[in-house]
Amino acid sequence: MSVMTAVSGVGGRVRRGLGQPRLAVGLAITLVVVLVAVVGPWVAPYGEQTIVGRPFTHEGSWLGTDYLGEDVWSRVLHGGRSILVIALLCTLVGMVVGVLIGIIAAYVGGWLDELIMRLNDVALAFPQILLALLVLASVDEPKWWMIVAIVGISHAPRVARLARGVAIGLVGRDFVASAEALGESRTRVLLAEILPNMTAPLLAEAGLRLTYSIGMVAGIGFLGFSTNPSAADWGQMINENRLALLVQPWAVLAPVIMIGIFAIGTNLMADGISRMAATRSDS
Repeated sequence: MSVMTAVSGVGGRVRRGLGQPRLAVGLAITLVVVLVAVVGPWVAPYGEQTIVGRPFTHEGSWLGTDYLGEDVWSRVLHGGRSILVIALLCTLVGMVVGVLIGIIAAYVGGWLDELIMRLNDVALAFPQILLALLVLASVDEPKWWMIVAIVGISHAPRVARLARGVAIGLVGRDFVASAEALGESRTRVLLAEILPNMTAPLLAEAGLRLTYSIGMVAGIGFLGFSTNPSAADWGQMINENRLALLVQPWAVLAPVIMIGIFAIGTNLMADGISRMAATRSDS
């Protein structure tokens, strides 16, 4: 199976998938939130740190002010870009590392497979958020790449377990044996023969990982480990304004709603891809 054939097949599956309501709705919701995060800083009525009135009042724009008197709606529009980019990079790191571990373990097999997966099981025993907090608490000023590396690597064991399970069913197929008989390298067999046939389950897993990533990144910001304490950040906004939830609820609810909408969108996407893969396997 050539790479071009695999890419063509992926394109066909994507077109069929967009006809499924869950996937189409999830993609639309996700794109709306991404659009808000991307263009938000340009259309915000006030600057990211502009004081527009007294703290926790209805001055400023329609969502009122936060604990410093900054405009909540402007902060929401400014705060989405960084958290979404970091969450996307976390997902990318986790998927790449996890998929490589999983398909290598499945393809090599034997004692190396057992060793890799037992170490993977040990890594799965550590709660993701606890691992992130332990590392971030040991540094004075967390950097964005630290959050990407920690959250991404914490995703890798879960991705590796799925990737190995899918790859196990492919390594014994005839097209893999044919590629090996033709003298193709192991790297080419992994990347050009096995990996393209794992697209649907890996896309579904990527959607779930993206959902967990935004939750973890927001949770890290809520717990005070922001890379820039003065910048707008949806997770950090929840922590900054939580004490006045009953006085000015929008300062907390607005970022919560944005995170929730994004999570719903990515979950619908993942569910739609899973249903598409299941329908294809049954047909």
